[in-house]
Amino acid sequence: MLICMDLFSIKVSNKCTVCNVIQLTFVKKISASKMRRTITASLVTTVLLLFVPTPNQAQSSFFNNLFSTGNSAIVNEPSKEPYDFIVVGAGSAGSVLANRLSENRKWRILLIEAGGAEGRLSQIPVLVSLFQLTEYNNWGYEVEPQPRACLSMKNRRCPWPTGKSLGGTSTINYMIHTRGHRMNYDIWAALGNDGWSYQDVLPYFKKSEKFGVPGIENSTYHNNTGYLSVEHVPYHTELAKAFLKAGQQLGYSIVDYNGRDQIGFSYLQVNMHHGRRCSAATAYLKIQRPNLHILTEAQVRKVLIRKQRAYGVQYIKNGKKHSVTATREVILSAGTINSAQLLMLSGIGPRDHLEELGIKVIQDSKVGYNLYEHVGFLGLTFMVNQSVSIMSSRLLRSDVLIDWAFGTGGVISVPGGAEAIAFLKTKFATDDRPDVELLFCSGSLHSDGGISLKSSLGLTDEMYNTVFKPIENHDAWSIWPIVQNPRSVGRVSLKSKNPLDPPIIEPNFFEHPSDLELIVEGIKHAIELSKTKPFAAFGSRLHSTKIPGCEQFKFASDDYWRCAVQHLPAMMNHEVGTCKMGPPTDSSAVVDSQLRVYGIQGLRVADASIMPTIPTGHTNAVVYMIGEKAADLIKQTWDEATE
Repeated sequence: MLICMDLFSIKVSNKCTVCNVIQLTFVKKISASKMRRTITASLVTTVLLLFVPTPNQAQSSFFNNLFSTGNSAIVNEPSKEPYDFIVVGAGSAGSVLANRLSENRKWRILLIEAGGAEGRLSQIPVLVSLFQLTEYNNWGYEVEPQPRACLSMKNRRCPWPTGKSLGGTSTINYMIHTRGHRMNYDIWAALGNDGWSYQDVLPYFKKSEKFGVPGIENSTYHNNTGYLSVEHVPYHTELAKAFLKAGQQLGYSIVDYNGRDQIGFSYLQVNMHHGRRCSAATAYLKIQRPNLHILTEAQVRKVLIRKQRAYGVQYIKNGKKHSVTATREVILSAGTINSAQLLMLSGIGPRDHLEELGIKVIQDSKVGYNLYEHVGFLGLTFMVNQSVSIMSSRLLRSDVLIDWAFGTGGVISVPGGAEAIAFLKTKFATDDRPDVELLFCSGSLHSDGGISLKSSLGLTDEMYNTVFKPIENHDAWSIWPIVQNPRSVGRVSLKSKNPLDPPIIEPNFFEHPSDLELIVEGIKHAIELSKTKPFAAFGSRLHSTKIPGCEQFKFASDDYWRCAVQHLPAMMNHEVGTCKMGPPTDSSAVVDSQLRVYGIQGLRVADASIMPTIPTGHTNAVVYMIGEKAADLIKQTWDEATE
């Protein structure tokens, strides 16, 4: 048995594919095209075989840097001269801002990112759960132990993957592109946020996207000249087709949920280009502009503030403190967790909390409050009697790998098994918005043989071994019912004034009982779908092994499902709201409708943290919109200032 890549001490196969390809180069004369195809397939095969439960930082860093997409704007250190703007965080909003602000060649922009360059391997959609495990591109946050949720996660703590690289969380998410319902934004405007109604934000949704979904390319709701690629996954299993047909049998329409109607069924619209992830970095940072500098692996410690004005940031790189200044503005785009953390470390936050930690209070503000998240259920699994699901054991065939490597898609282009979606109104709905999402996956938590999903979700051995291990190597599909418009609200706070300490995340899942009841209602809708003819054709049946801790309840009763959801919640990583946008009359608002931090000049926040309420669906498309709108707000401010 040979060992490929001794750095990892991992036995890959009886024949070391990479080593053999290298040997072929010198021993046999083969065509360039055949060599390229063989090398690509061999490298991808090797990567897919390196599914280890806990890849360490050295492994992750090696792989991501080995296949790094790179960026010509990356600098080893910033200029000694002040910049016009400093953008902190290169996620979905920060990447947009860096691009759009640098369109003005007279302005000098510095984008600071705590992580490194985006890795090429993260562009492989099916590997999403694996890369949520790595320390290289994930902050590794966990929520505090939950009394009503995460009961079958280790230490009752759900992991909260948060991106840490150029592209931010868009490099490790499931790439699902949803804008939400028009009412979401009309509510924002009604709360006193002028300029944030649906009609106000729709142009920015359109501006961001390069839309290429078959059949609706020419819709008035879409645009094909933006940076961000929005497509269907180029591969659909028969199970995903059955999901759409089942929805139609129950009276729902197939819709463009980013168009006129959100309620209905659809294949996923994803940030993907020909089967590869299109992250924020891929979309917005592949530019060459001398006035844009990108500083990676530099963690910002705090915003520098003098006389209630932000004038720069302090950061750590290679273990040393550095400072850099801005003459116009500092913009925090570090995300819902990290933007709130940075404001508090800088003296902007709840007075009692900061004083307790010995941080000088510059501005008393409700930073860290108003934390919302979409929560669902992971355990709704349906067994089938045909080989139609996505399983890791079927991903290693050479034809599968070559299909993906050369742009024809294939099963590897399916993001973690997620294929389709439905937005529904249940009997609990109080307005026109859907209150439940059904996310369809052509596999379940056992489909990777317990290699990555178990660890990325933090499942206990008891949970996995009881419910999912017995069905390994068996075909199944699943639906994740996800609550929309949640009422439970949480908070982010500081553990200490040490910027290297992770913050305290208290989401308070199911604090409001209606969230739990909505998921139970979503479960019932999913089971009804499973009984339709399209799914009956595959012998679909509900996997009925009881979740440990819920044995006392009758299986499939409401009480059983309530217990099961609390044990096995699905965190969607849609956290929003900790730097809430609102008018001056809102005592809980942190920023105004121009995204300017109250009480501090020259400082804005532009990311998911500013959302006053959480949109229906998924949030990444909304963050791109916020970045696009924020860039225009900033341009308007400084264009007016120079007139």
